[in-house]
Amino acid sequence: MRASLIQIAVDPDESVSSRRDRAVSLVLAQRGADLVVLPELWPVGAFAYTAFEAEAEPLLGPTHTLMAEAAAEAGVWLHAGSFVERDPDGTLYNTTLVFTPEGARAAAYRKIHRFGFDKGEAVMMGAGETLVTVSLPDTTLGLATCYDLRFPELFRGLVDAGAETLVVAAGWPERRRAHWTLLAQARAVENQAYVLAVGSAGTHAGIEQAGHSIVVDPWGEILAEAGSGEEILTVEFDPSKVGSTREQFPALKDRRL
Repeated sequence: MRASLIQIAVDPDESVSSRRDRAVSLVLAQRGADLVVLPELWPVGAFAYTAFEAEAEPLLGPTHTLMAEAAAEAGVWLHAGSFVERDPDGTLYNTTLVFTPEGARAAAYRKIHRFGFDKGEAVMMGAGETLVTVSLPDTTLGLATCYDLRFPELFRGLVDAGAETLVVAAGWPERRRAHWTLLAQARAVENQAYVLAVGSAGTHAGIEQAGHSIVVDPWGEILAEAGSGEEILTVEFDPSKVGSTREQFPALKDRRL
């Protein structure tokens, strides 16, 4: 299976509409991949809290429309990262979209763990309540977003729901990059699953982004890692390794809690 992680740079001098168009071009350039993944809140920037209200969209807004069209034109499964969704009741959510190679929406996941410690996202957005998995022909994805990575119980729930490949879209800060790598490997090892973790590049709202998107196998080995700038990280991996790993070292069968 071939996956392309698009570590797009979020530049405050680039308009949201221009970045959407650029993201479409980057997705279309990944024809031939099985799965393409974008990072968290790439249209506006994960830390650009002051822009959330103005740039919020309905679920079926421009990001949904353009990403659905891009998935269909490229013929790929597209994890379109996340955007600021405005629910009809006015609540904002950090929402991830996944599309089939035909451009149909396969899933929408509202981020469960909101970052900010009683400010920013934590008070501006509603919390999702539902774990989401997506069945692809060769693997089942489990969806998570950025701060979710710090909560292992979410990933256990995804594995219990059948996830074999854990996809984390993030806008992770450079100052905590060591945690990013550590936690991605930990989630892979403890769940005996692949982890595809894609972050954004650039600096927005004064926060330098870590980049360093990473792909980790079920034994915790790093298969590929990006640098700090805008980059496409492409990796081929064998989804069947999840099953063989769980058979060779059946730690998940020994769970008591």
